[in-house]
Amino acid sequence: MKKRSVDIVVISDVHLGTYGCHAKELLKYLKSIKPKEVILNGDIIDIWQFNKRYWPKAHMKVVKLIMEWISKGVKVHYVTGNHDEMLRKFVGFKLGSFTIVNKVLLTIDDKKMWFFHGDVFDVTMQHSKWIAKLGAKGYDLLIVLNRMVNFISKKLGKGPVSMSKKIKNSVKSAVKFINNFEQIAADIAIENEYNYVVCGHIHQPAMREITTPKGGVMYLNSGDWIENLTALEYNNSEWTLYSYLEDTSVINQKEEDSEPTEVLEKNELFDSLVKEFQILRAPKNQN
Repeated sequence: MKKRSVDIVVISDVHLGTYGCHAKELLKYLKSIKPKEVILNGDIIDIWQFNKRYWPKAHMKVVKLIMEWISKGVKVHYVTGNHDEMLRKFVGFKLGSFTIVNKVLLTIDDKKMWFFHGDVFDVTMQHSKWIAKLGAKGYDLLIVLNRMVNFISKKLGKGPVSMSKKIKNSVKSAVKFINNFEQIAADIAIENEYNYVVCGHIHQPAMREITTPKGGVMYLNSGDWIENLTALEYNNSEWTLYSYLEDTSVINQKEEDSEPTEVLEKNELFDSLVKEFQILRAPKNQN
């Protein structure tokens, strides 16, 4: 399959290490593109859930592919989120073209762009972390139940059902939170004269203009790889919202293998990650 060239790709809320993560689908998408710059906009690895000892090979393959990009000089910004907040201790870390940051500011085609995860607007994250973590575990359980329901639904000849998405969209407080989140992001972006504000966190892919009495800004959200399977792409001076579920050319690509799920112990997982970083460092040390 011929790879599409993309100037910038923004991916967020992958949640590697959880049952809800669609790593195989993400891997097929990543293999279909050739990006010049990558912004991993938070919650890529779900460190909150590491105690589950769940790390299939497909999840590791996603990490390895990103590291291959880095080894080839592709700029990769890892923006910290709430589920990978432990990485905030390493903000400022650089390795070749890879950096760990809390935000990314870019000026492209005379347009100012502000990228960040978005959990800073979440009151529960700021003041009651245990509530947020409890909610995260409940959400993950909901994903597992959802897969069981979809399995039965498929056997009955019916389509898939997204319980969590349906619940979130039916709760008025959740809708209000999303609206407030988007408005706060837009207000701050307008105040700082940004042309684009790009977030993740709320798992709601979006691309729309938000205007206030003080001005306007294009609000973008990359969505997630739990339910929506979306990303943002910037090419030819234009942003587009990519949807894997609508890309039949990528969906129909044959998977390289159908390996069974492999569960790694936590120390095995970190040993594998360290090994990959050592491979990445090797060319630099040889010079």
